[in-house]
Order: sequence, then structure tokens, then C-alpha cells
Amino acid sequence: MAVAGCPDYFLHHPNYQDNVDRAADHRQADLIGPGFQQSTNRNSPNHQEDDVDLEALVNDMNSSFESLYISCSVQTESTPLLHNGQAHRSATYQTQAQPTSPHQRLHRSQPMHILAVRRLQEEEQQYRTSSLPAIPNPFPELCSPASSPTLSSGSLPQCQPSGKYIIKIFSEDGMGKVVEIPADMTARDLCQFLVYKNHCVDDNSWALVEHHPALGLERCLEDHELVVQVQASMTSESKFLFRKNYAKYEFFKNPLNFFPEQMVAWCQETNGTIPPSQLLQNFLNSNSCPEIQGYLYVKEMGRKSWKKLYVFLRRSGLYFSTKGTSKEPRHLQLLADLEDSNVFTVITGRKLHNAPTDFEFCIKPNKVRNEVKELRMLCAEDEQSRTCWMTAFRLFKYGILLYQNYKIPQQRKTLLSHFSAPVRSVSENSLVAMDFSGRIGRVIDNPVEAQSAAMEEGHAWRKRSQRMNILGSPSPLHPSSLSGVIHRTQLWFHGRISREESHKMIHQQGRVDGMFLLRDSQSNPKAFVLTMCHHQKIKHFQILPCEEDGQMFLSLDDAATKFTDLIQLVEFYTLNRGVLPCKLKHPCTTVAL
Repeated sequence: MAVAGCPDYFLHHPNYQDNVDRAADHRQADLIGPGFQQSTNRNSPNHQEDDVDLEALVNDMNSSFESLYISCSVQTESTPLLHNGQAHRSATYQTQAQPTSPHQRLHRSQPMHILAVRRLQEEEQQYRTSSLPAIPNPFPELCSPASSPTLSSGSLPQCQPSGKYIIKIFSEDGMGKVVEIPADMTARDLCQFLVYKNHCVDDNSWALVEHHPALGLERCLEDHELVVQVQASMTSESKFLFRKNYAKYEFFKNPLNFFPEQMVAWCQETNGTIPPSQLLQNFLNSNSCPEIQGYLYVKEMGRKSWKKLYVFLRRSGLYFSTKGTSKEPRHLQLLADLEDSNVFTVITGRKLHNAPTDFEFCIKPNKVRNEVKELRMLCAEDEQSRTCWMTAFRLFKYGILLYQNYKIPQQRKTLLSHFSAPVRSVSENSLVAMDFSGRIGRVIDNPVEAQSAAMEEGHAWRKRSQRMNILGSPSPLHPSSLSGVIHRTQLWFHGRISREESHKMIHQQGRVDGMFLLRDSQSNPKAFVLTMCHHQKIKHFQILPCEEDGQMFLSLDDAATKFTDLIQLVEFYTLNRGVLPCKLKHPCTTVAL
């Protein structure tokens, strides 16, 4: 029998029907009189046990609800709720409750209040949020009047990954080393750790390279990037390389070499009268709108063909013009976004992508792992143009962060100088010619006198070697002599590598002025080759042996300047430009981990 105004789940109570009948008898007894009640009680065989008071029935049901409320407090989260707030029917009943005493009556399949469940969930949520400190909302104007001015636990930012992680670092010779790093270690910190472990020279030019052999891509990680986060976006075939990169912050020193005037729209508007410092400030200032423009070969998505388009690089992204060199918004289409992407150097462009030139680079979205079709392949006319596009991409994306990364090593060096003894600098501005012929050394200010002193020092080397030969010592260039093989222990000497391999090594470590290496000549077994970089172009100078008065020397300027060995030659051209386009500054080295 259904009762009006009674929810359906009360009808499933096993004693509910009997209680309703007894309550109806009591109501009839109250209306008819006590005589009818007595007669009714006499007809019942157990009239003393069946007498039920309606008030006692309600109190009994309320006590059962309270016992269920207490038992449900432990299992609140296991009670599913539907979207409309109604409890799931299969979850509104509890199984048999365990009695607290043998005299307590068992309550089977007791109904459960939906409001009680909601109240329990609200109280538990309040307990969770109350245990967290109240954080002021930085944007209270965005909250509705009914919203709280503090951030709830659900709106808190996600925590950074914690713990230790295992990564493997490879050197350029293919050897790897496994290191354990914390989750918050940056690329700069990891490079400092590897420099310390491998006893390298800490000249702030080491970098961690993200290498993808399957795609033929690689890039240097920025110093502030977290290594663990970068590794999470890499495939199993990808790896980290530890190598030098002299060009990482070279654009802060010589910005005009990296940003030609014809490629910077701002310089063209001002007729190229912008000083270098103002040019960099324009890139670092987020309120300014610099623009790099020029022609690029763009590979069509999913095809092997390339198109030559006029491209614009702005803070908002990379665009190309559908109508010549027009900058009108209706003629511009987006090629790539800068926010969620990184720029990579393509090391196998002609082989994998049939690139029109050797100066290919790529914009790779962070979500792309190993899909070549999702890469935006670009190709420049020369190396200077490619370097300009890639450097501008980094400046637009990171801005002032790059300048801070550039300044941190200098600030640390200044800080350490106050607590340690001064270290002799090897920069070209601090090396001067000295005269130690007297009792006290003096600085030679006259350049003509300095050049003559250098010539005298060279003659002194020859006189010493001649005296050694007179005393019976072997010739300096004799295969068994120490001076003939000591250069092979130097970091800048790389033995019998090819011309292409020397180009690759210099390109990987940054095409900056003064980067050099020495190698054996492939055309002349008795000669050597000096390979160096100037204005992002690689040049080669052959070092030939020459004889004078029965003595063998080495020279690269047709015997105008002679040297007894390669170490003396490198030391001389580190201090003097001579016939070279610039002084030797940065040796191209490889380190085995």
C-alpha cells in the first residue's frame, strides 16, 4: 500500500507496513473511543507486545537514522551521487550493521537520508580546505560577489615533480654516463656538475644539447630549463649531449654580426642608424614590436616540395605573405606559433628532407615527438640568415630571461673574486707585451717595440733549438722528438679528420670569430691545417714545413714567420693576428665523459 507524501525508499523497510497498520488502529481508537481499543486489544493474541505508540515509532526511526549517520561517516566517499543530487538507489542502503551490544536490536537495510550524505561531504570538504592556508586571490575583481576572495584547494597550482631521476648524458665520442639528478635541476646546474666531475675548464661555454637522431634535429637547452621536463617530452631514441657552445650568448657581445640591417625591419625604417645597444633593448623590451623579415624556403606539410616565401617573425608568431612582400593583415598567414614550440637545427637536411640549401632549421611543437609531418621545415640562403632567424626566435620567446642567463656567470665571477685570489684572464684585452730584460719587468706600450720583441723571442727559440742539435739532441721535427708529437696532447688538435668533419665540429660548437682547431693535412702528410671561423665563415690555412740553416720550422705565411712546433704557433696567433683574419680565441675541443 502506497502512502501519500512518503518517499519510495521508506516503503522497503521490513517493519514499515506493520507499523503503519498499528498507527492506523491507534488513530481509529482515538476517534471511536476506549471501548473499541479494548476490544481490539482483546482480539489480538499478543496484545501487550503489539501495542505500538506512534511517538515511540517516530523516535525509534530517528534513532536508527542517527546510527546510520554515524556509520556512514567512515564511508562517505563510497556513496555515489547522481548529477541531479539524488543518491544512487543501489547505494542508499547499508548492509547489516554490527551491533554495539547484545541487547541492541539489529537494524537491517535501514534507509539513509540524502541530506545527511550531502552534509557529510560538505563537512569533509570544509575540513580539507580548512587545513590549507588561505591564499589571497590575486584577481578579486574576476570573482562574483558570492565567490570567496581566497583561492580554494582545487584552484591551487600543481606541484613541481619531486624526487630523484636517472638520465644518461653522451659525449661527442659516443660514450655515455648515467647521473642521478633532482627534479628541479636546470641545464646550467647539470653542466656545472659535469664540468666538476670531468675536471673540465669552467669557461661558461658548456651546454646541454637535446638530440633527436630519428628526426635529424638538435638544439641547445636554455640555462633555465628543467632537464626532467625536457626529458619527459623526448622519445626513447633521443638523448642529451654534453658539448661546448661558444655562440650561445655571443649575440649580446656582437649583435650586428647576428642581425643584418636588411633583415631587421626597424633598422630599415630608421635607415640603419640604430646603435647595437638599442637594437638589443628593442628585442628584450616586451612592449616593443621588432620584426625579422626575409625570404625563406618553406616545406609544405606532408609533401617533399619547397616554396620560397617572404616571411615575417614577430612576437606573436611566424607569418608568411600571400602577396609578395606585403605586410597587410589580410595577406599574412600563420606558419608557426612561438609559445609552445622550440627552434632546432637540422643536421641532415639534404638527406632526409631534400632541402634546397645546407642551412636548414625547424620549428618543432612541444607536443610532437616523432612525427615528421608536424614539423615546420625552413631553409635559409646562408649561415648568417639562419643564425639571425634562430636567435630572434629565442629572443622573442624568452626575452629578458636570456639576458639574465648571460649575466649570471659574470655576476658569480665578480662575487668569487672578492673571496679568492685573482685569476689571470686570457682575453685579448688583458694580454700585453712585457719586457723582462732588466731587474723589473715593464709593459711595452709601443706596438713597434712589441713586434720587435716578439721577433727576438722567436729568434731565441731558434737559438735554443740549434744548441740542442749541436749537443746531439734530435731535430724538433724528428719523429722520435718530443716537440714533434707534443701537439697531439693539446685539446685543439684532432689528428686525421676530414675537412667535412672539421666543419661539423665548428658548427656544433658555435660559429663565433676566433674558433679554431688544428688537424693533419690529407693532401700533404708532412703538413698541418688550421681551420678557423670568422664572420660565420669557415676558412682553412695550410701549415707547411720549411728549412733554414739545416733546421726545420713550421710556417703558414710562406716562411715569413717561423715556429719550432705547433704549440708555439698557436700561442703566437693567440696574441697576434698576423696573416689571419682574427686572433685565435676559442679552441674546438671534445671531452670524454
